Amino acid sequence: MENTTETNQEQILKATHFGKITIGDKSLTCAVLEDGTRILSSRAMFKAFDRSRGSLNSEFMTGENLPIFMTSNNLKPYVDKALSTGENFSIKYISRDKRILDGYKATILPTICDIFLQARIDGVLTQNQELLAIVSEILVRSLSKIGVIALIDEATGYQSEREKDELQKLLSLYVREEYLPWTRRFPDEFYKEMFRLKGWDYKGKAKSPLVGQYTNKFVYDVLPEPVIEEIKKKNPLVKNKTNTSKLHRLHRHHQYLTDNTGIPHLDKHLSSVITLMMISDTWEEFEAIFNKRYCVYDNIKEEGINVVENEIICNENEIICNC
Repeated sequence: MENTTETNQEQILKATHFGKITIGDKSLTCAVLEDGTRILSSRAMFKAFDRSRGSLNSEFMTGENLPIFMTSNNLKPYVDKALSTGENFSIKYISRDKRILDGYKATILPTICDIFLQARIDGVLTQNQELLAIVSEILVRSLSKIGVIALIDEATGYQSEREKDELQKLLSLYVREEYLPWTRRFPDEFYKEMFRLKGWDYKGKAKSPLVGQYTNKFVYDVLPEPVIEEIKKKNPLVKNKTNTSKLHRLHRHHQYLTDNTGIPHLDKHLSSVITLMMISDTWEEFEAIFNKRYCVYDNIKEEGINVVENEIICNENEIICNC
């Protein structure tokens, strides 16, 4: 059904992405609305079941607003059960050319198929409805509620928007906009165990480019990849004001982690890493256990790091440990 009237448009959502999905031998028009709702056009819904749309007044049933071929009395018990939540699956939307069109939420398609297939099992379908059950069987083999959404997202290009949205949600869980004042987050045990396993003398300081690399590898790099990349953007390497050959970060990475998700994740992970260190007798043993536990590979290069008298001496490109 198409309607060029622009009355109450402010209550009707715009379609932002458009495309077609192919199911069997049918090409069905679909779209994604500005709130993320995936829809099939009303014409596509009738086409999916090899039905004509009928007259303007008979296309929809009162209440659930389902296609006319779902209005038979013998289907009512199945419709009532399937739609017991009272959700309205028909929807008006504003098309690319500003017309107001009718469509259906995409998730109703597998639901309609289930209704016909269950009614066929119960032996209540008419001869004409048996044809709809056959069509439903073909459709249900090709999609699920998740599958039809994925198909529409791919056809309309919405998947890139979805990925951006999901990434933003992940980052908002872990990364805060502004850094917090520094507080100690890395227990001394983390560095004591690291130095023990490396055979270094621990004197209460852990500043060196190598220790910084180890901290990144065993702690920050295990955070979700987009999280550490976002933190690095907020906390980039900058040149030292007094010695421009040295690079450092103005803040510690953990100062950008959120209280509800980021910090608890860091604390729990640190506890796990320290435990792995404590049960290891050698650095090689620890690395093997860690790599197996977190499925990572050793990519740390120790060139340019001078070890003198069991103390780590920072070279001219010193990067301060982010602890």
